[in-house]
Order: sequence, then C-alpha cells, then structure tokens
Amino acid sequence: MVSTDHLPELLGMVALTVLEVTEVSCGYGNAVSEPPFSSLVTGIGPSLYKSGKECGACYQVKCTKHPSCSGKPVRVVITDFCPGGPCASDSAHFDLSGTAFGAMAISGEEDTLRDAGTLEIRYARVACDYSGKTIAFHVDQGSNPNYFAVLIEFEEGDGDLASVYLKEASSDEWRPMQQSWGAIWKLDAGVALRPPFSIQLTSRYSGETLAAKNVIPDGWKPGSIYKSVVNFP
Repeated sequence: MVSTDHLPELLGMVALTVLEVTEVSCGYGNAVSEPPFSSLVTGIGPSLYKSGKECGACYQVKCTKHPSCSGKPVRVVITDFCPGGPCASDSAHFDLSGTAFGAMAISGEEDTLRDAGTLEIRYARVACDYSGKTIAFHVDQGSNPNYFAVLIEFEEGDGDLASVYLKEASSDEWRPMQQSWGAIWKLDAGVALRPPFSIQLTSRYSGETLAAKNVIPDGWKPGSIYKSVVNFP
C-alpha cells in the first residue's frame, strides 16, 4: 500500500478551483456526495490522472499561504478529470469540490478561502482509509450475459488497481478484465458468462492481491451494487 511514513510533500503553483464536479470521468456518480467520500473529492489534471488509472487514489492537500488557511491536511479522493487550461499546463492541478476546499480553512473562514479561487498548496500521495468498509462492485447498466462491466469502489491502501480478473463459478480460469474508463473494468466475453462471479484485484503500487469470492451472484442485475467481505489492509 502507499505508506505515509516519511511521505514527501510536493510544493508547486497548484491551482485549486472551487468546483462541485459531477464525477463523470471516473464513474462514481452521485456516490461522491455520500459517505465515505462525503464530497471530500477532487478532479485532477493529466499529470496525476494518468488516463483514469489513478481514479480512487488518495491525496493529502493543505494550504498555508492564505490568511484563511488552517495549515491542516485534508485527505481527498480522485474522482474526476480536469482537462485543459491550467489543469493541463500546471505540473499538478487539483480541482477540489467546494467541501474539500473549505475543509482546508480555519473554522468559520471556509467561504473566505473558497473566494480565493486558486491557491498554492502542498500535496502528497497517501493511503486511502474508508473506516473498515469493504470493496463494492457496482454493475454497469450496459452489462448483459455476454458483456460484464463493473465500477469498483472503496479500495483501501493504494486506492487504485493494476489489474482485475473474473472467474465464473463453473471454471478454474481467471479471465483478465480491461479498464473500460475511469474506475470501470469490463470483460467482453462474446459468449454467455455463467455466474456467480469471483473477482480478483491487484493493487497498483503494493502489488497485493485479493479475491472477492462469488461476489456477483446468480441472477445479478445491471445497476445493482454487490458488497464483498474483503478489502486491502
């Protein structure tokens, strides 16, 4: 997992724009306003977004240069992409939600800090902590018996994935899934898949692997969310 021990803080002219993003680029949708995200989220520029591979990664951000800055770090999750303009030209650019932006402020000065528009910050990659939640699998609406796509949420530790595999109950073969977009992974089998499905995940940086056995049940439905009983340490 991403260790917070001796974690380097990076400093730059990183612009922060108060934006209640719709979170379409990673696929999380309205879930970002609910626990455990609780709107502490950010869009990110291309240098850190990495074509969606960093969806779900967690960063610690703090500001110190504005009078309303508390100097206390705030943990945010990458849930969207910020293209063009300073997002593309800055070495790192965080497009924070209004909630996350205000969380960096001295108590009572949240609106004053939001009015600043852009700020210099310090930021660092940190481990994700979802307070004991297990990994959830939100089946994409376009899924059908021959094509299965799923949004994967609440991975602790690294927060992002290097690979995803699916195994049918009737088989011993783990079939590789492809990143479709954002945090959504797909398997276009071309033939009918036989549930229940087990899903194996490998964390991007630690290389840790776990399997959610039979997490997608027989009779699964597009749009449904299925909760596992596992998560990364």
